[in-house]
Amino acid sequence: EVQLVESGGDLVQPGGSLRLSCAASGFTFSSYAMSWVRQVPGKGLEWVSAINSGGSSTHYADSVKGRFTISGDNAKNTLYLQLNSLKTEDTAMYYCAKAPRREVVLFTYGYNAWGQGTQVTVSS
Repeated sequence: EVQLVESGGDLVQPGGSLRLSCAASGFTFSSYAMSWVRQVPGKGLEWVSAINSGGSSTHYADSVKGRFTISGDNAKNTLYLQLNSLKTEDTAMYYCAKAPRREVVLFTYGYNAWGQGTQVTVSS
């Protein structure tokens, strides 16, 4: 059974940093692309970032480019998202999602597994 478990969300002040983790199990982590997607309450999903199966290709939404960094640790079967220079508009539930193939998915749909999410709140 595929499982994705996010952690690391917290309340942080504007300008602060967080590192989100997504522990994966039930599949060969190194063989699939992964993404982070976020959702603000009452609004739709927003694709944030993606990494291909080998980790050689990363992609970011314009809203987070230069502030967020996606990475993966195949030995630990874990996906990460480093969030720096956080803004109030980054407040959202953050989900990791598994693509059905090695190549990245750059949308909010097209995934075959999702985690339960971790809450990031940016507020002073």
